[in-house]
Amino acid sequence: MGPKKTAAAVAGERKKEKVTLEMKKEIIWKHDGGMRVTDIAREYGRNPSTIGTILKMREKILATDAAKGVTRIVKNRPAVLEEVDKLLLIWIEEKQRAGDTVSEAVICEKAKALHADLIREQPGTSAEPEVFKASRGWFDRFKTRSGIHSVVRHGETASSDVPAAEDFAAEFLELVKTEGYVPQQVFNCDETGLFWKRMPKRTFITQEESRLPGHKPMKDRLTLLFCANASGDLKIKPLLVYHSENPRAFKRHKIDKERLSVMWRSNSKAWVTRVLFVDWVNLAFGPAVKQYLLDNDLPLKALLLMDNAPAHPKGLEVDLLEEFSFINIMFLPPNTTPLLQPMDQQVIANFKKLYTKELFRRCFEVTDCTTITLREFWKDHFDIVTCLKMVNTAWKGISQRNLNCAWRSLWPDCVAPSDSDAPESTVGQDIVALGRTMGLEVTEEDVCELVEGHDDELTTVELVELQAEAAQEQASLEEEEATEERLSSERLRDICQKWKEVQTFADLHHHEKHVAHDAGNFYDTRVMSSFRELLKRRIKQQTMDRFLTKKQRVEEEPSSSGPQSLRKCTVHFVDF
Repeated sequence: MGPKKTAAAVAGERKKEKVTLEMKKEIIWKHDGGMRVTDIAREYGRNPSTIGTILKMREKILATDAAKGVTRIVKNRPAVLEEVDKLLLIWIEEKQRAGDTVSEAVICEKAKALHADLIREQPGTSAEPEVFKASRGWFDRFKTRSGIHSVVRHGETASSDVPAAEDFAAEFLELVKTEGYVPQQVFNCDETGLFWKRMPKRTFITQEESRLPGHKPMKDRLTLLFCANASGDLKIKPLLVYHSENPRAFKRHKIDKERLSVMWRSNSKAWVTRVLFVDWVNLAFGPAVKQYLLDNDLPLKALLLMDNAPAHPKGLEVDLLEEFSFINIMFLPPNTTPLLQPMDQQVIANFKKLYTKELFRRCFEVTDCTTITLREFWKDHFDIVTCLKMVNTAWKGISQRNLNCAWRSLWPDCVAPSDSDAPESTVGQDIVALGRTMGLEVTEEDVCELVEGHDDELTTVELVELQAEAAQEQASLEEEEATEERLSSERLRDICQKWKEVQTFADLHHHEKHVAHDAGNFYDTRVMSSFRELLKRRIKQQTMDRFLTKKQRVEEEPSSSGPQSLRKCTVHFVDF
């Protein structure tokens, strides 16, 4: 047996995670809450002297407002550069959530653009903007400060990967043949952003709207997730994510969210997250597909094809409810979605054209033969409830032919022959005609620019607003955590057990078992799962704390105690 390694040697072998600014603030807050330095050091895997140094810098650390993820604070760094870091990290996160790969060159160019915009907005600045080169050295320091990864270096591109697309298409067709899938059993889903108040840039209504007091462009954004099968005869209820759970328009119109034509969810950034996606699969996709297959006497099996966006979990099958275990998942390779993803083959683009047509039609109906101006329409006669009706109309307007033809690049044999063009081809002309009826000079090029503009990257103004919303969200999370702390683990365990008893009782004795089952699953997923997760986190943390305490006690005991004492440290993680 070799010589025993010292603690320093062991620590040197282990690559430590960098101490971020957020982590330093956590350490200070825990110490303020009464936690001992030695306990904090053990929790974070640091020397007590390191924790002591952080605590000595308490005032400076708490007063620092740096970008999330920053690990190093530079003395006397200009505030505008700190702001560039913050906005740049939000922008990178947006790009990654969309499944885009960002390169070093692109990040540097964006940093320069952000810096120029921020300098321009500062009061009393000269016409000549301050020079900021965003050099290679700056980029390396930015990476060190923020800890970002998965950035493509110079010379690499994130363009469409044609060979990978060809290989995947062959793999997909082989799977379809082997498993015996028919077009009715194969589905594709994809997300898209929608600025639901956006009009073509050259229309008068847009120029007025941009000058409205208190206007916030990001508040007009929502995210939609669309899904349909390859035969085009089954559209799944879309998922819509908005920045507010209960908009004022809902109260005014007495909206019941469960009766909407979309599955309504919310978060401050109006993003589809992993939790919301799994929620949609279990509550909308799974039930609709199962009922469709049963109604059409088709084998109970389905394939869901999707891209590798962060919201699409790789282990999705594990998160499926047991009754939907017949659903299989297949992911498109990176950089192949423009070539292969069916929803990207003019389905989402046609939806946005149809939505714009509905927006113009609504505008015409309200202002025609009245004294209402376009400005008044925009302010007083158009809200999120009207938007939802238009989303429903536009999604219904996507034809079965359009959905089926979208699979031509990936699965040509599933596309039904037809001599007629898709009806969406005239939508642009209809929008132009409606616009001219209202006295607006709109061309089909304007319409195409608008459709593509929904997926444009965010402006500096929009990134600044996202940053403010993120700060508000963080404050809300801290408030939620404070509420969680007031709930004892014993109380949580008791409530979870009682809910399990209620669910079992209803499943056994309710006269409509399927109603009880569906309602129970819905409540379990939407309400009780968060309490179970909270309890699970506490149990694991308490178990780990006990383990570390026992481990420390064992290490401090004489070696003569032998392996018998080590056996006392066995940990069993309890799952609820």
